[in-house]
Amino acid sequence: MTVTPLRMTRRGENRRISPVFLGITAVMVVSGWAVWAGYASDAGFAVFLFVLSGWLFSLCLHEYAHARTALHSGDTSIEAKGYLTLNPLKYANAALSILLPLIFVILGGIGLPGGAVLIERNRIRGRLRHSLISAAGPLTNVLFAILLMLPFTLGLADSWPHDFQAALGFLALLQVTAAIMNFLPIPGLDGYGVIEPWLSHEVRRQVQPFAPFGMLAVFGVLYIHSVNVKFFDAMYHVMTWFKVPDWMAGYGYYLFQFWKH
Repeated sequence: MTVTPLRMTRRGENRRISPVFLGITAVMVVSGWAVWAGYASDAGFAVFLFVLSGWLFSLCLHEYAHARTALHSGDTSIEAKGYLTLNPLKYANAALSILLPLIFVILGGIGLPGGAVLIERNRIRGRLRHSLISAAGPLTNVLFAILLMLPFTLGLADSWPHDFQAALGFLALLQVTAAIMNFLPIPGLDGYGVIEPWLSHEVRRQVQPFAPFGMLAVFGVLYIHSVNVKFFDAMYHVMTWFKVPDWMAGYGYYLFQFWKH
């Protein structure tokens, strides 16, 4: 079939990085510079903008990883849906995709991606491919977390401004929590998506009704004080493997909550 110039143009538009994502990136860079330089009159507000935009940035990458892996696994509808543009407004439910993760971060300092790309699973053959599509998102969080913690590991961050170190530490904590929690084998999370193709049809049928509530259930359990303390102790311990001081992310969260002080 001959590809017309119009078709080529539309295809290019569906792959071009969206202005929304570029705007998120710009806010992250500018607010990060403000924290670094101490330029902002309210350091907490600058940290808030930096961490929140950084979290949205990682959310876009998380969903892009799902979409790109699905595309290469056989779902050619991904491109037409605009998922390759990194625009979070293109997700299946834009409101929940953006607002829900931000609420998790603001209320509890917990990183849980809420976005969802609509993948036509019937186009994909092979259980391993289905598992890889689900794993691609949290693996992106793992990579981003390592990149954020690497300056601490290498000792490069020792001379950096303390507020910027704290903001970076808190943003890294969000990535660590997102990666670990998303790999939990709970319906609605990517961890369940990894194992789902290997379960029997009967088990998947019984579990399916609980999928929309899995993420909210996890967030609710983490609101139990004793569980919350143990969970974050474990997260801070993981970060000490990369030589990020256990108080650093906590101080970053304190600055992030500028409205409290």
